[in-house]
Amino acid sequence: MRRSERLAWLLSLPLRERRRRVRELSEAEQAEFLTHWRLWARPGQLPPAGDWRTWLVMAGRGFGKTRAGAEWVRSIAESDPAARIALVGATLPEVRAVMVEGESGLLAISPPCRAPGFEPSLRRLIWPSGAQALLYSAGEPESLRGPQHSHVFRTGRERDPRQRGLCADRCRCALYYSRGKPGAARKSCRRRQLAGQRRFPRRMGRTRTRDCLNAGR
Repeated sequence: MRRSERLAWLLSLPLRERRRRVRELSEAEQAEFLTHWRLWARPGQLPPAGDWRTWLVMAGRGFGKTRAGAEWVRSIAESDPAARIALVGATLPEVRAVMVEGESGLLAISPPCRAPGFEPSLRRLIWPSGAQALLYSAGEPESLRGPQHSHVFRTGRERDPRQRGLCADRCRCALYYSRGKPGAARKSCRRRQLAGQRRFPRRMGRTRTRDCLNAGR
């Protein structure tokens, strides 16, 4: 039985039996088990099923929006060598401090054997699979016009409504020439967005995850 098959089988066991089996895992398998996001995530932190263009998570502080977004990006980068992902935050220091190097950022959540390499001078992450992510500031939305991306993870924390709208438009332009099946998500406490790919049929829309802390917003 391959490691991935064994872990899938382990997750299907009752809790008591699972705990007993976990103690029997090798060190490498235990490390893999601890980074298996679908095991630890709440339902609202997982991407919705089906075809969608934008996933908007409306949730309060402490919900785990950054972790959910980072895990979404990680799953894409590990499974799609051709993925080109844009990481967009209010400022470049914020993108680096929160989305990349934060405790719920991409470097912290990745298993050591599959962690991306970070090149600060180039504002770039490169995964062992070959997938890449570039860092962008929402304060410089025009920088998104040239590069082509398959996905966007956007915080949406811009205070200026005009800047927020312009950044959203540039993110859509950046995705225009991307390829692949749909995938987009956006999260909000203010907002955090993961934006998807091109060739979406017009019938595809948005899906939301709403946290009880923000149910009235």
